[in-house]
Amino acid sequence: MTIPAGDGDDEADSDLLAAVRAGDTAAYGVLYQRHRSAARTLAYGLVHDPADADDLVAETFAKVFASLRAGRGPLVAFRAYLLTTLRHVCYHRARRDRRLEFTDDLTRYDEGEPFLDPALERLERTYAARAFRALPDRWRDVLWRTEVEGASPAEVAPHLGLTPNAVAVLAHRAREGLRRLYLQQHVADADPPECRWTGDRLGGHVRGRVTPRVAVRVEAHLAYCAGCRGRYAEITEINQRGHRPYKQRERAAVDGLRVAHENGGQ
Repeated sequence: MTIPAGDGDDEADSDLLAAVRAGDTAAYGVLYQRHRSAARTLAYGLVHDPADADDLVAETFAKVFASLRAGRGPLVAFRAYLLTTLRHVCYHRARRDRRLEFTDDLTRYDEGEPFLDPALERLERTYAARAFRALPDRWRDVLWRTEVEGASPAEVAPHLGLTPNAVAVLAHRAREGLRRLYLQQHVADADPPECRWTGDRLGGHVRGRVTPRVAVRVEAHLAYCAGCRGRYAEITEINQRGHRPYKQRERAAVDGLRVAHENGGQ
């Protein structure tokens, strides 16, 4: 079909619209060529990104074509109908985008399965065992009985010659000591003496278990030493996660205590 494509010729547009309804897709190509420029001009006025403007024009022409093939759409004044449809498509997109929530936290949608990393599990078990072996004998004993065997302070008291309340206090101190030493296991050794001194106290500093004078010295060192700041940030994150950021960490820690205890705490 050959129909002159005079720009803005409503009579010619009417003939083309009738041809499209009759199944002549080439007629719609003529309409596209005739009105594409006007549609692009409007699209560029509604959106800022050229790619979005081109997508908007393409979606609008496709939407109008589907309406015509379904027997709907305009009989005359194609350009006015086209531009009105383009505005509606643009507004619909804007409303849809406002309902989208951009987030990297997918736990509400998929909690996922915990990933058990064998290497991490071995490392955590090693850290826990080293920290446990560094504790005083009495602390190791109360931790083993309460944390691993699951005994209550009342059940442990006769074995240690203490009251249940004293056992609870001792267990609390032992757990705090284990946490501090466990964090300390994550601190790599440093060569400079001041870095080595600071590194040996980072676990206690994170847990708030150093004297004010030591805290001031540690903070002063961290202010200019990037390496120690990195180590401090690492164990601070571990501490804020409750020392067990992975589900496997709890099992690994208990296994570490078991290994150290079976080896006599040596």
